[in-house]
Amino acid sequence: MNQELLQTIKDRGLLLEKEVFDLVSSIDAQAARIFLENVERLSGQKVITRSVINKNYEYVQSFVRNLPGNDKSILENTFVKFGISLEIRKENSIIPKPSPPQEYRIFYANTKPDKKLEVADFTGNFRSRYQQLQRILMRRPELTNLVSINKISSERQSLSIIGMVTEKRVTKNKNLIIVFEDLTGSVSTLVKVDREEVFQKAEELQLDDVVGIKASGGRDMLFIHDIFFPDAILPERTRFEEDMSIAFLSDVHCGSDRHLGESFNKFLDWINSEHEAAKKIKYIFFVGDNVDGVGIFPGQESVLSLKSMKEQYALLASYLKRIPKHITMFMCPGQHDATRVAEPQPLIDKRYAPLLYEIENLVLVTNPCLVKLLEKEKEFKVLMYHGASIHTFINEIKELREMKAHRTPAKAVRHMLKRRHLAPSHSSVVYIPNIEYDPLVIAEVPDVLCTGEVHRMDIENYNGVLIITGSCWQAQTPFEEKVGNIPDPCKVAVLNLKSRELKLLDFGEA
Repeated sequence: MNQELLQTIKDRGLLLEKEVFDLVSSIDAQAARIFLENVERLSGQKVITRSVINKNYEYVQSFVRNLPGNDKSILENTFVKFGISLEIRKENSIIPKPSPPQEYRIFYANTKPDKKLEVADFTGNFRSRYQQLQRILMRRPELTNLVSINKISSERQSLSIIGMVTEKRVTKNKNLIIVFEDLTGSVSTLVKVDREEVFQKAEELQLDDVVGIKASGGRDMLFIHDIFFPDAILPERTRFEEDMSIAFLSDVHCGSDRHLGESFNKFLDWINSEHEAAKKIKYIFFVGDNVDGVGIFPGQESVLSLKSMKEQYALLASYLKRIPKHITMFMCPGQHDATRVAEPQPLIDKRYAPLLYEIENLVLVTNPCLVKLLEKEKEFKVLMYHGASIHTFINEIKELREMKAHRTPAKAVRHMLKRRHLAPSHSSVVYIPNIEYDPLVIAEVPDVLCTGEVHRMDIENYNGVLIITGSCWQAQTPFEEKVGNIPDPCKVAVLNLKSRELKLLDFGEA
């Protein structure tokens, strides 16, 4: 077995159908690596199947055409067995069928293999995050006379900087002192309490936020006049010509003794019905915590109706198999699913959920994940994130804490878009650092940001971006009762991509 090929598959986090693995194993290792990398890039998928290769027919044809004779012959013969004629031999007179237009692209988070982490991994992650958000902030026209911190002189001047918050404290006069850092150094800044508007922005700042500031002063102290977050702004809302809809679900929690199976079956009956809205649904997004898991918290076995992960995923698979085949489902994990808790989370583990991998219209994705739905030149972007950091936003931001935003979680998600980051503070979530780029940065502004986690359906609009926090399919748990969280179960959001009409459907018990 080719070790170099296996290493490529492992490094890129790919899953190969057996026939595809046998195919790439039969050719030169370097050629196989290039082939897999390009198929992943073009398809936007990490699960490489015969169907994925078929959809990328033009690339496959050009790739095989440029191979040396023996490898070319091997691949051509294999593809013929796949039912794919590449028409490379002159004597081959079969005209290949054109591949159907691609209907979506998936941009998986980079979930590098676990390794022993060092301090340099975390500093590298923060350096990468700073540079990503710095590029976004540098587009802000308000940040005039932009300088790096090491260029600030001792003379009084007006300037702008882009910095990461490393320290924040209140003085005895109730003013705020905030220390900012960039790649060249750090500087202390002061916000006076009587500057109400800017003080409110400063009070909202969290450790590790990256923002732009306008200020005056010198090297010893800068006095802040304004603060600018990276911010997500969607200038134009995408509308498709086809009259089609997408549905959003989360937190199914199969296996819990409080799982609301009857209500979920009502949803399945509806999706299979002749109801006008049901017939228009083309995509469904499942945003994490698809099963209740095992050993997620102490004493969990006492609140489980299904005691093993495989049983829980078998129940989930039995549900998903009833979804009509013309509907494509995207499913990311949450903290209760069979994968590591640290974000970004890889695909749900096949060892515990083999039945999910047999469902043709189910696409397993990472958490977070960006899915682009395509219609000709149009792209409709859906950012999926289960939402573990929502609790930290609510606990740390005064405005959210005072309004008890667990009841209106979309208001917390607004802050992710404002900061262009899903979990900005180091302690927000458990995460795997990436020195190349921070996968939790919101690099592209989505049309929809959908989350789960809080078990309450909530809708907000932030600068043109639709926020949907998912409902759940689980009655109130003892832990939720203890902390005062009241779930809002069995709700499904359905968004029409032609009219942009959003409907909230309730499948709870009448």
